Amino acid sequence: MKYRKLGRTGFEISEVSLGTWQVGGKWGSTFDHQNADNILNAAVDNGINFIDTADVYGENPGESEQAVGRLIRNRSEQVYVATKCGRRLNPHTNQMYTPEALRAFVEASLRNMGLETIDLIQLHCPPTEVYYRPEIFAEFDKLIKEGKIRKLGVSVEKVEEALKAIEYDNVDTVQIIFNMFRQRPSELFFSEAKKKDIGVIVRVPLASGLLTGKFSHDTTFLPNDHRTFNRNGEAFDKGETFAGIDYNTGLDAVDELKKVFKNENLAQAALRWILSYDEVSTVIPGASTLEQLKSNVQASGTAHLTNEQIKAVHDIYNQKIKGYVHHLW
Repeated sequence: MKYRKLGRTGFEISEVSLGTWQVGGKWGSTFDHQNADNILNAAVDNGINFIDTADVYGENPGESEQAVGRLIRNRSEQVYVATKCGRRLNPHTNQMYTPEALRAFVEASLRNMGLETIDLIQLHCPPTEVYYRPEIFAEFDKLIKEGKIRKLGVSVEKVEEALKAIEYDNVDTVQIIFNMFRQRPSELFFSEAKKKDIGVIVRVPLASGLLTGKFSHDTTFLPNDHRTFNRNGEAFDKGETFAGIDYNTGLDAVDELKKVFKNENLAQAALRWILSYDEVSTVIPGASTLEQLKSNVQASGTAHLTNEQIKAVHDIYNQKIKGYVHHLW
């Protein structure tokens, strides 16, 4: 495993880390704590030292955080924990965001994980208006002084939100969707993040599995899997599901990518493509099986993509994907 600096946080973290949205079960299935424990421990065994979770992950809110907390308490290695807050607000609107509500969520996450301090707390894709409210960000300075959190970050949907967030001096990291099908962050945002030494955490790197190359027109998903019910943004931002790409359009583009990478593991190639950008601190693919975890880990330290492969990925994006997504996020 190779390691990179998480911006100015001082954290040296695994370039391939672990996102825990689906840890403990495939999306739509029951949360399995034994499976979660197995995956989390295997992650640490394979050199991962950065785990990203959220208070809403799991069949019941807090289940993923509980699993992460068990890991931290039972391992001696240095493992950095990042969690998120805000998505439990109902309705999830700008008006519902208050310093008091966010403080309560942070304290609940500490209880869920059995920790005294959270290494990194992230606002969890709040409405755009929240980024224009200094009092929200000021509350986290208080939490840092109290020792409840070490660093603040944001998880965003749009490049606009990322650029606004890093205007706040206490925002040290940005979590953003970036993959072969969502390339816009590599333009203005990456250069601005580099200027300010912002840690960049990349989520949805495989476009909800599309970029594994294992799906087909006949693939079906469980009814309560977001890849069934959120394709048009019915429950949350549609960019979280297949990176906002129409499923059949995505499959067509994947067919072209398979021609570029031939017999290579497409998922690993997709992760290596992301890691070819030195502005990226870490990529956080999820895993619902040990096999998926080990495949993801193998992307670290493998051969770089060739210039021809990188050009081909950009060409496929420009020809088949860009017109649908580039202007939206």
